[in-house]
Amino acid sequence: MRLMRIGEPGHERPVLVCPEGRHYDLSGVTEDIDGAFLAALADNPHLVPAEPVLPETDITGQRIGAPVARPSALLCIGQNYAAHAAESGAEPPEQPILFYKSPNTVVGPYDDVLIPRGSKKTDWEVELAVVIGRRASYLASPADAAAHIAGYAVSNDVSERAFQLEESGGQWSKGKSCATFNPLGPVLVTADEVGDPQQLRLRSFVNGEPRQDSSTADMIFSVAHLVHHLSQYLVLEPGDIINTGTPQGVALSGRFPYLGPDDVMEVEISGLGRQRSVCRPA
Repeated sequence: MRLMRIGEPGHERPVLVCPEGRHYDLSGVTEDIDGAFLAALADNPHLVPAEPVLPETDITGQRIGAPVARPSALLCIGQNYAAHAAESGAEPPEQPILFYKSPNTVVGPYDDVLIPRGSKKTDWEVELAVVIGRRASYLASPADAAAHIAGYAVSNDVSERAFQLEESGGQWSKGKSCATFNPLGPVLVTADEVGDPQQLRLRSFVNGEPRQDSSTADMIFSVAHLVHHLSQYLVLEPGDIINTGTPQGVALSGRFPYLGPDDVMEVEISGLGRQRSVCRPA
């Protein structure tokens, strides 16, 4: 199942996407694609009826919002690809590195990204986003993680490296929580359709030039490991998002220039879609 949210910020409506490109209005099933809906879907996989029963809708020319509304938490994993850790000047971590982004950084997959005032080191990061569908606390093993995952989406963990590393005071969130710093989507693809989340290709481009090209197979800590691990320290709620880390190929490596106004970021993950964000001055 592929789910979208269509409409202007704060007024999105839920939509079901079908493989042939048709779209169906889910407003009669749920007001939004949020934690409450995802929890209900986890308990009742047949909550969404077959496409012909739903009213078809035309989304032509309409804004595509983030596919999940109002996450209560946006949890991020740092340096989860060995090559990215190396280009950051760090050894691969022995345990997952957790940091938080403000949930209000989440925007649509085609919305503008605002370069913060005073920024000289704004950077891109294509990532696989895990969306939680069932409350997870003290899971017994990584094998239990799958039952708590609603699905997956494309995420861009935009970062301001000077804020993150030079002005941070030791924490990363200042460089991660600027307005618009987490384009998400275009779709939420349910876990049953994605299959193995450790076999997905991730790519990013800036102004049409390739930057990142890797696979989730190169993660140091797998999706199942991360969900299990995090559940030992905090409670994952339906609708929460986990950004699982980015591969090598970011500006922090020194191989590419940082982002500036009018630069265009494009990020994609196989089977999950592609997003395009234009950078604008805040």
